Amino acid sequence: MSAILHTHCMQSGIASLADALAALEAGRITPDALLERCLDAIGRRNGALHAVLHLDEAAARQASAAPRRGALGGIPWGIKDTFDVAGLPATANSRLRAGRIAPADAALVSRLREAGAVLIGKLATWEYGTGTGAEHFDLPAPPARNPWDTTRFTGGSSTGAGVAVATGMALFAIGSDTTGSVRLPAAATGCCGVVMTPGRLPLDGALPNTFSMDRPGPIAWTAEDVAIVMDAICGTRLRAAGGAGVAGLRIGVLRDPGPGFPAPDGELASALEDGLAVLSRLGARIRDAALPWPAAMCLDAARLIGAAESAAIHERELRENPDVMGAALRDKLLAGSGVRAVDYLAAQRFRRAFTEAIDAVWDEHDVILSLGALHLPPRLGVEPESTAYTSETMLTPASLAGLPALVQCNGFSAGGLPLHWHAMARAGNETALFRLAMAYEAATPWRERRPA
Repeated sequence: MSAILHTHCMQSGIASLADALAALEAGRITPDALLERCLDAIGRRNGALHAVLHLDEAAARQASAAPRRGALGGIPWGIKDTFDVAGLPATANSRLRAGRIAPADAALVSRLREAGAVLIGKLATWEYGTGTGAEHFDLPAPPARNPWDTTRFTGGSSTGAGVAVATGMALFAIGSDTTGSVRLPAAATGCCGVVMTPGRLPLDGALPNTFSMDRPGPIAWTAEDVAIVMDAICGTRLRAAGGAGVAGLRIGVLRDPGPGFPAPDGELASALEDGLAVLSRLGARIRDAALPWPAAMCLDAARLIGAAESAAIHERELRENPDVMGAALRDKLLAGSGVRAVDYLAAQRFRRAFTEAIDAVWDEHDVILSLGALHLPPRLGVEPESTAYTSETMLTPASLAGLPALVQCNGFSAGGLPLHWHAMARAGNETALFRLAMAYEAATPWRERRPA
């Protein structure tokens, strides 16, 4: 059933993490009251949306009752159920890990506890956090539902993260991304999702999907919110740098997805052009850009590398308990186990060549802006549509080359579904992404609208 779109002004003027921090610091709201709002949203909506897998209400209440400390003191958040949280189930939505309790916190959980953030619990994921595009109706927990239209897909695999943030169950969330598992759910749910330069955020204590492409990443309602989280746990100054505006920023635009991909949805393409007009008025320098090789070739290489590495990581489970796995994970691992060494090495050679070649792009552009997915969020249960949504994207070039990248909402379709674009920058230049994203948000009304 489609959610009615409306302009949403949260009680106490709190619509974002930044608003919440300001309200906490001014004494307009207490950490307990802020947590209560999130718990209320979970109680009202999680039964239909399936975003939260393991709620840790008692620990959250205890944390919010403690004196505020740290840059994120009192801010409720959630984490994908592929990261360990001491004492909580660590199932990765798989029967293979039923009953497993994490012995210790993942490194990111520890950092966020030190920053004072209040963990509400574990969020929905596809099995083992592996994205295939196939539907996942045979797992312990059902698929998360898109709050803008509950008949629609949420992307994958950090599905609960996008849903929880969009509906106010959490003010930010941490997911993981191999070829789009943070960015696609953010796109589908109207949030901002970011992957940083590899190494910025630790993966210790996270269930791996691949050896060489996994990255954790935050999802929040605004780019400013994401910057606040990154500043708190990485020591960056993205919030301040992002406020510098886009005057003089060199933005290269990829309008054509290139050979191997279909033409993009017309509403997504129109929103890209409308957004470029906004950035141009703000002083950005905009010109066309091109990739060294088509995005479809990047997808082919990333798929092969990802399938082979996932099969190597989970070889024992596949050999001993294939019937306990969900069909989508099992099929992916079976395909990966059949990848020839010569093909894997060829894909890695292409990856190295692409990474070296794209470095020249940054001589002319600070940011490359394009669509992310080429389609609107598809109907849930229509597998060809969901497979196209997760595979026909412009996300994998950043995945292959290890580039920082960001997805943000840039409008809504006639049917009320979020539209989005995707930006990537040279490794280490997250500042350029946040200059673009924060300036665009400040100049447009899209953050005023939430799912009913």
